[in-house]
Amino acid sequence: MHPPIIIGGGVAGLTAAVKLAQRGLRPLVLEANPEWVGGRLRQTAPTEFSHNGRTWQFSQEHAVHGIWDGYVNFKALLAELGIQPNYVPAQDETWILGDGRRVGRAHIGRTIRHSLIPAPLHYMQLMFKPSFVRLLNVHDWASLPRVAGGLFAAMSIDPLAEQNPLHGLNLADMTSGWSPHLRALFAGLARNALAAEPSQIPAAGWIAFLRFYTLLRRAAWGFDYLPAGGGTAVCEPLAAKIRDLGGQIELGAEVQMILQGAEGGWQVQYTQNGRSHIAPAGQLVLAIDAPSAQNLLLASPDTAEQAAMLTFPQGIPTVIVRLWFTATASGVSEAGMFSGDFCFDNYFWLDQLQDEYRAWREATGGGVLEVHIYGTPHLLEQPDSMLIKQVVQDVTRAFPDLRGSWVQAIVQRNPATHTLFSVGGRGVHLGIRTPWPHLYACGDWVYHENPALYLERAVTTGLAAANALLGEANLAPHPILPHPAPERFAGWLVGRWTAVRLRKLARKKG
Repeated sequence: MHPPIIIGGGVAGLTAAVKLAQRGLRPLVLEANPEWVGGRLRQTAPTEFSHNGRTWQFSQEHAVHGIWDGYVNFKALLAELGIQPNYVPAQDETWILGDGRRVGRAHIGRTIRHSLIPAPLHYMQLMFKPSFVRLLNVHDWASLPRVAGGLFAAMSIDPLAEQNPLHGLNLADMTSGWSPHLRALFAGLARNALAAEPSQIPAAGWIAFLRFYTLLRRAAWGFDYLPAGGGTAVCEPLAAKIRDLGGQIELGAEVQMILQGAEGGWQVQYTQNGRSHIAPAGQLVLAIDAPSAQNLLLASPDTAEQAAMLTFPQGIPTVIVRLWFTATASGVSEAGMFSGDFCFDNYFWLDQLQDEYRAWREATGGGVLEVHIYGTPHLLEQPDSMLIKQVVQDVTRAFPDLRGSWVQAIVQRNPATHTLFSVGGRGVHLGIRTPWPHLYACGDWVYHENPALYLERAVTTGLAAANALLGEANLAPHPILPHPAPERFAGWLVGRWTAVRLRKLARKKG
């Protein structure tokens, strides 16, 4: 029997590979990137520049990632394998609201996760915070009942457990009628997770985000940072474990087509270093982003017909800008989000989070800022020089202490692989077990009833795909940890509101 092949060396594919290797199956991982594994948690090319006669070099990554409280399988996987990053606990997050010349800010992260009010009402603690209240106006106060109603409605639906896509409904629809500032707050939360405009964000994806990251538990908003890039801290050690266990990883292997073999297995056609290869596999695990998976399945004659009937989540491009300053900003936390008329959506002070950037602060007294842009195509397609000019202008508007201290900036354009999470209907959203024999799928876009999103979903589906393949080989599965339960009051409210919704649906059908 030929060893299993895993197409894609991102977090999901590496998870599946290491779990198969632990059972002695020696998987082959085909990763298209010629230099790094890790997908959206990978390293990228380092940047180098000179300042005051000294040459500086900094490693780069796809973007800063938070390791959230609910990432139980992600953290358990690393702990089991002895991969122990020195996590940097998040201290606080600042909401910065831009409205022309007026810039308001409020520290909200710590208030939310340490609220004295139980979930799902814990956001009410912000009403006792003067800096937050100063951002609100009479229209915001008047719309609070509508906001509460929208959040309670979200509690009554579990799109993943029900596999309910909520066709035709998006975040803009759900927040219609909310006041501008409260709409901006929740749109900022959504953009930071789903990287799109409210009119683009499917309601099912928005509700899944709320339920997983914040609505049902105060502690869900807690998270840590990695002390180095995700490739260095997580993915390269994972790859080393796979190799130690007898697995193989081929970089620069671009899969062109998959074909069903005559004996029930698969043939994988790929190119590497300009040469074509065919690799046989007893089983396949598809562990690439949604657009790439769709393209591959449609390009393969044995899967194209059924793949054309499936729905695939959209991939979103993002832009990351990193800026070096010889000064630091006062009165703000190490990270936060922007809303209103700023051109970017969130920020991270890297010199407070990652070891190598601290050296810049120690030498210059300045900071290194990373901002993420999830904007319109018109904004994202601007030349680097224009984008940097606009970013620096908005950064100094948000942080006046930084005026005149900008030294260096780099623009990193990430391809359209960030998952705009959505839920497809039954039978049309690719799950762990695909319509084709001996072909499994995993990734942060793949359907699974677990409420996890993003890195936790990648690991959870990687575990599930490995277990499905192990079951086929009559080998013992690996445990998948359940998601933390809602707080007691939130769980009770979920039950009540779900019952109300189901009664209304029953009356309509009757």
